Amino acid sequence: MVTLTRIYTRGGDTGDTSLGRGERVPKHDARVEAYGTVDEANSVIGLARAAVDRSVKNDVHRAHVDAMLMRIQNDLFDLGADLCTIEGKRGEEALRILPSQVERLEREIDEMNAALAPLTSFVLPGGSEASAWLHLARTVVRRAERRMTALAADQAVNSEAIKYVNRLSDHLFVLARRLNDNGTADVLWVPGKGR
Repeated sequence: MVTLTRIYTRGGDTGDTSLGRGERVPKHDARVEAYGTVDEANSVIGLARAAVDRSVKNDVHRAHVDAMLMRIQNDLFDLGADLCTIEGKRGEEALRILPSQVERLEREIDEMNAALAPLTSFVLPGGSEASAWLHLARTVVRRAERRMTALAADQAVNSEAIKYVNRLSDHLFVLARRLNDNGTADVLWVPGKGR
């Protein structure tokens, strides 16, 4: 359990920060950039949850969507802990993303996708407010994935963590469509329409 008694420590005043086991790195380190982008995605999902709370009328559906997003937000903190703890270092067991977390996302994607209208074009971000926030979250998750794969090119990164963010962007896309009246209110790309 985490206990915070002070919010500021002055430890980062010189431009560096601590990783999970105390290693000091610059704040612009690739590992910090990766878990910082995960944190940004988590914040956008928080905005999506607030929009879902305001806009989804069906109490059961709203509670189900909120529960999924709350689990995802918790998973993203797990992912941040995973990324800030260098693999292969000695010490106590690190918190890592597990295959079961990826599998849960896949099950939820399949369940939601079964009710959706088939796609006839690419989807533009928009429709309902909640869907728009989920599309923004999806793009931030994709950026986190790019940061994580760049980090993995030079350092060890949990392969399940990379699978998780890859699947999460798909989950957020499908959920955004689900909240656009099962895809019937999606805003579709019309190639060349603005010419």
